[in-house]
Amino acid sequence: MPCYEEPSGLDRWIKPPSNLQHTMTDKELLWRASLMPRIKKYPFERVPKIAFMFLTRGPLPLAPLWERFLKGHEGRYSIYVHSLPSFQPHFHTSSVFYGRHIPSQVSEWGRMSMCDAERRLLANALLDISNECFIGAFDDPGPFGRGRYNNNMAPEVNITQWRKGSQWFEVNRKLAISIVEDTTFYQKFEKFCRPACYVDEHYFPTMLTIQAGNSLANRSITWVDWSRGGPHPATFGRADITEEFFKRMLEGHRCTYNDRNSSICFLFGRKFAPSAMEPLLHLAPKFLGF
Repeated sequence: MPCYEEPSGLDRWIKPPSNLQHTMTDKELLWRASLMPRIKKYPFERVPKIAFMFLTRGPLPLAPLWERFLKGHEGRYSIYVHSLPSFQPHFHTSSVFYGRHIPSQVSEWGRMSMCDAERRLLANALLDISNECFIGAFDDPGPFGRGRYNNNMAPEVNITQWRKGSQWFEVNRKLAISIVEDTTFYQKFEKFCRPACYVDEHYFPTMLTIQAGNSLANRSITWVDWSRGGPHPATFGRADITEEFFKRMLEGHRCTYNDRNSSICFLFGRKFAPSAMEPLLHLAPKFLGF
């Protein structure tokens, strides 16, 4: 009678899971994801990949734009999607998003469950040893929102270390492991950062400032427009997406990257409504190069 035999070579440890669905608890997943080799030189030809992580309630309205952006770069990226557990995706088998949903739980804005979702995405992405860069949904860490600081955070977190950022980030593998293995700061934020302290805006920026401050860019990687006023940046619809809009978004910015001046300062732009899809696809070849 034929039987399945598990691979006994190195592939058993380095081959990414073919099925992202698993039965690990969060505690088990974070433990597994925090493991890393002590010997830095890989005994195989490792091709570093970018892990794109999507935190969404359900559909991905800009999926066609992402599909076009990623086309031709197969083997250089991985995709992970965290949605509501009740959501049933319907991507075509040829889509880069097909079969890329991870085991998810309900997450609420401003609550620790949002950070849990982001850590869940990072942990699943860390299971693929080839993933080196992790891009997901905080940035622009700065010493803001100090009125939300709770003195009970001390001594692990003092007010001079308090940081605030929005929900887009890019980290390397080392920082990703720092995020998923943390227990000290997690407990403090879970207990003492509650509305009007919004934990998803403070936990990661503050923790990484304390643990790896020299590794942070301390600036935004996402272009947004606050000129319309209000508590949230502008959302752009179909009528907003013009050539002039792209010029305003892409030109006239200077920043420092790896201690060098650069005119390429942002990896992303937000926020775009579903109605923006058609003009984005139309103008992307001219302004975005894909």
